[in-house]
Amino acid sequence: MSSENGQTAGRGAADHVDAVIVGAGFAGLYMLHRLRDKLGLKAEVIEAATGVGGTWFWNRYPGARCDIQSVHYSYAFSEELQQEWTWSEKYAAQPEILSYLNFVADRFDLRRSISLGTRVTAATFDEASNSWDVETDRGRRLRARYVISAVGCLSAGHVPSFPGVEAFAGKTYHTGRWPVEGVDFTGQRVGIIGTGSTAIQTIPFIAQQASHLTVFQRSATYATPLGNTPSDPAEGGDGPGEAATRLAMEWESWAGVPFPRIRPSGKGVSAEERTAWFEECWAQGGFALWGGSYADLLFDPELNEAAAEFIRAKIKQKVRDPAVAELLTPRGIPYGTKRPVCETGFYETFNRDNVTLVDIKAAPIVEITATGLRTAAATHELDSLIFATGFDAFTGALFAMNIRGRGGKRLQDHWGEGPRNYLGLSIHGFPNLFTITGPFSPSVLFNMPRGIEQHCDWIADSIAAMERQNLASMEATAEAEAAWMAEVKAIADMTLFPTTDSWYLGANIPGKPRVFMVFLAGGKRYKEICDEVVADNYRGFALSPA
Repeated sequence: MSSENGQTAGRGAADHVDAVIVGAGFAGLYMLHRLRDKLGLKAEVIEAATGVGGTWFWNRYPGARCDIQSVHYSYAFSEELQQEWTWSEKYAAQPEILSYLNFVADRFDLRRSISLGTRVTAATFDEASNSWDVETDRGRRLRARYVISAVGCLSAGHVPSFPGVEAFAGKTYHTGRWPVEGVDFTGQRVGIIGTGSTAIQTIPFIAQQASHLTVFQRSATYATPLGNTPSDPAEGGDGPGEAATRLAMEWESWAGVPFPRIRPSGKGVSAEERTAWFEECWAQGGFALWGGSYADLLFDPELNEAAAEFIRAKIKQKVRDPAVAELLTPRGIPYGTKRPVCETGFYETFNRDNVTLVDIKAAPIVEITATGLRTAAATHELDSLIFATGFDAFTGALFAMNIRGRGGKRLQDHWGEGPRNYLGLSIHGFPNLFTITGPFSPSVLFNMPRGIEQHCDWIADSIAAMERQNLASMEATAEAEAAWMAEVKAIADMTLFPTTDSWYLGANIPGKPRVFMVFLAGGKRYKEICDEVVADNYRGFALSPA
């Protein structure tokens, strides 16, 4: 048995539980609540961090903030919880989201079933017993009927292999593993590599603190205003009626975030009318231009280019130096086909005297030296270096667990030509292993808490059905897996998404097979498919009796 702080008494026999859940963020906390408190199973969460929170524990960089409105980016499973918590801002910052998740952990007494500061180092399926043997870096072994990955889509940080990085005498940081105690950059010469979503959030804050900030950019990013404000109590939706209405609207929307005024098409619309509508969406802030302007924005190249040109013009208005503005202006990339980004003061930061933008596409990084960074064009002296270089999305955290299924087959080998699964939930050859918001679900292009709740409910209901029917295992068939892969690809190919190299395709990781890893038909259609699968006696799954 484990103690309250996750310590165990030695390396003896395995601790037997019904389910091991890996990760204590939004997904792991709710999965634990469903399995332990609603089904009465013996479930335990294994969490590498020293606290709960998942993404919001690790991503503590200055400026870290959610870009989905707080009332939508929160749990909906408990009306009491919704009424007990009030958000202070329209778009909550990292400290408040982390406080919320800690509140949830305490509110539902979840901590007693969470082992913190512990990593899963191996998970091996035992065919004789239809169970999983899970090992941790603390020498503990667990045996469980079910293993559920709640590690998230973006939790394995990626740092490119820059020559000389070990020689750097200053401090290095990754935005996805920020020190809990924070960092003081006062008086320092700071470099940051990357201008993706996390960099765009943190650059304005670090520029205010550092003596000089050098931004190393490979690809410019389309960014629209966040438009954050203090929360409006009138929009809180704290009453049961309002909460139910908001939830229904979320599930009616493509991305789980309601935009009731979205227009069905931009075809045949005059340039003047189109620009006026873009202006309204721009002023609304958040993802309004990307997800709330025209429903065919990500399908129609001409309309998409009009939106892209609209944003390019805005960038030129914000940045005083025309040469810098041009470097910050994306070219040749459809708008919204990379991770959409919201900003607050990002472009204006490049008007500061202590900020320099370096184009590392034109002059790549040659090496990191003891005192800084050298590109093909110049040497930059630095005291600290920040890697805002993203993540090995979807697969990195799963591979790190050394998962082996039937016949000892490694997940890395099954996914040697790119990830494969069924519904983003189950993998052929890996029975009773479930992945919350795994690849090929709506995941990162859907309101994450809402998608998480749907996945956790589906998994919990499936486990309950297995328990009732005395089933030993549940596993996606190879045929269902192949058909699902074909369906996800066919939908993606209707859009502009696959035309852009992005982490949605794994393009940011050298050698990673390029497979578009998001189901793009929307959360509502996805949920319908999952419900249809259940109604058809778990179509596409092999169910083995005990």
